[in-house]
Amino acid sequence: MKRIMFVCKKNSRRSQMAEGFAWALGKGKVAVNSSGLEKSEVDPLAIKVMLEIDIDISDQTSKTLSNFKPENYDVVISLCGCGVNLPEEWVLREVFEDWQLDDPEGEDIEAFRKVRDQVKERVASLIESLN
Repeated sequence: MKRIMFVCKKNSRRSQMAEGFAWALGKGKVAVNSSGLEKSEVDPLAIKVMLEIDIDISDQTSKTLSNFKPENYDVVISLCGCGVNLPEEWVLREVFEDWQLDDPEGEDIEAFRKVRDQVKERVASLIESLN
């Protein structure tokens, strides 16, 4: 079973969605966490757009990367371009990718849906490639 860490600057939107998709799409195939360079709160609109497709991330919390050890992960995915700011030991895992997805800030629900769908497509491809 591959162990995946999704990382974003604040662990409030994209990385939370990715964690939710990985749990839903990779059940029994992957172990997943998400974290941020800074701690924040899970954005209510991220929760809302995930619930629209029957994935509940309302129990997920924002966590900082410093709470985790890189040796416990095989795959590290940056969703925001923050890969350049990660400590080297995180970037040198078996798989490292930096997806650089737009941040759906504000109240634009359509922007959240667009990013949600992009995250789903990327996570599905990632899980398929790992198995």
